[in-house]
Amino acid sequence: MANSKYEYVKRFEVEDEVMYPNIIVVQIAGRNFHRFSEEHGFEKPNDEKALNLMNASATKVLENFSDVVFGYGFSDEYSFVLKKETTFYQRRASKILSIIVSFFTSAYATKWKEFFPLKELNLSPSFRSRIICCASMEVLQAYLAWRQSECHLNNQYNTCLWKLIFSGTSEKEAKEILKGTQKQEKNELLFRQFGINYKDLPQILRQGSCAVKIKVEDIVKYRENGAPVKRPRKKAVIVHSENIATKGFWNNYSCLTEELGSLGEGINKIKPEFLRSFKFQSKLMLSTWIVIRVDGCHFHRFCEDNGFQKPNDEQALKLMNSCAISLVEMCKDIIFAYGVSDEFSFVLKKDSLLYQRHSSEIISAIVSLFSSMYVMKWKEFFPENDFKEPPYFDGRSVCYPSSKILRDYLAWRQVDCHINNQYNTCFWMLVKSGKSRTEAQSCLKGTQAQEKNELLAQFGIDYDALPIMFRMGSSVFRDKEELSGTDIGRDKVVVEHCNIIEESFWKEHPRILGEEAEEKHVIPLL
Repeated sequence: MANSKYEYVKRFEVEDEVMYPNIIVVQIAGRNFHRFSEEHGFEKPNDEKALNLMNASATKVLENFSDVVFGYGFSDEYSFVLKKETTFYQRRASKILSIIVSFFTSAYATKWKEFFPLKELNLSPSFRSRIICCASMEVLQAYLAWRQSECHLNNQYNTCLWKLIFSGTSEKEAKEILKGTQKQEKNELLFRQFGINYKDLPQILRQGSCAVKIKVEDIVKYRENGAPVKRPRKKAVIVHSENIATKGFWNNYSCLTEELGSLGEGINKIKPEFLRSFKFQSKLMLSTWIVIRVDGCHFHRFCEDNGFQKPNDEQALKLMNSCAISLVEMCKDIIFAYGVSDEFSFVLKKDSLLYQRHSSEIISAIVSLFSSMYVMKWKEFFPENDFKEPPYFDGRSVCYPSSKILRDYLAWRQVDCHINNQYNTCFWMLVKSGKSRTEAQSCLKGTQAQEKNELLAQFGIDYDALPIMFRMGSSVFRDKEELSGTDIGRDKVVVEHCNIIEESFWKEHPRILGEEAEEKHVIPLL
């Protein structure tokens, strides 16, 4: 980060490290998936294509992140277990949960057409995520047994419910029939009324799915005598088991015992309230401005892979802006967003009660939606290109107690925008002129702003004449749209490239931080 007088705002960031020896589990679950399922015509009670899409996204997570060694999923939920001694992003909860949910969401949206080639993705799929801290292997074992038990109970209930509805019973009547019934009674209902033996239903529905890594050997080349040269690697696969929380299942996969350890022989009856106590959750302080900063992960590589122009790709920046606009339109609690390069900061109103101010819920919802939008909007800005690997982002939340400190945070990001853009413009002009990247870095080491401007002048570039979006970044907010022939206006989300450090911007737009409302409710001194 560039040095500036505004850097003090970094002190408001709070560390959220998950302490060793806790085993980290990232649990993700669909947001508004009832509506999503209805919109896309998923079969009831289960759509196997949708479940296989979830599994394909999960295996992609295991293949992309070596620290994720196991996954278990059913319906619209997946739990990912990280290896016991992981230092993945130094065990910071917000980083881990946001990266996993972002990558999973991008993979889900990217792979949609593989499983639903005739259906358009009309709504943005999004997921929420949270961290579960398992203090021991016994707790992890109990957690996995609990989730598989939930899979069975939910599937059995939903199978009965929808069979009754399909037979002509109303949904209300069907729920009344099933109220208070036990497992055996549901099995008898399915068999007697519909000729269904519950145990004959597909394993993926009754048992859920496990994503595990197995060791395989790939042929990388052949010797002159025709003998293959093999290279070992770990491959993610989907398996099904009646009981995943047993020693017998666990010992079948060396990756699990090597990276996590062994399970016990068995566990007693699970109490969900006990397991819920291991959720890693924190509430953000009331009456503070919440900022969620979304930042691209490994975007240097992503830019290289997709041939982005250097030092700035205008279409890529417009894609980021379009995603931010959609988020501001969808979430009324977001009152301002500022973006530069591969990052965007979203400001939530001071009195926001979004997700009861649970940090993990807010971070994961915004990061997941942003990732989903990025994938879905890609073709609008790059119609001739397909990205090679799913883009993904990390997120963090920070609370700022006053409007002044919030504005200093935004000023810090805009100062960074200018300094980084000026440096990158110089750097890439030097590289394009024939210098190596190391030589370009040496040329720029220790140079001041004026010296960089003089260097650019040698290439015939007036820095102040470069596109304002590159120099100022992008501000996204709601503004009044005046309708012709009437004094009544309506809110419209706009993008402006302007100086948000100066007082003038905030005076022109007092509604953003509610300063207009505060002025109207000033209590006069007696």
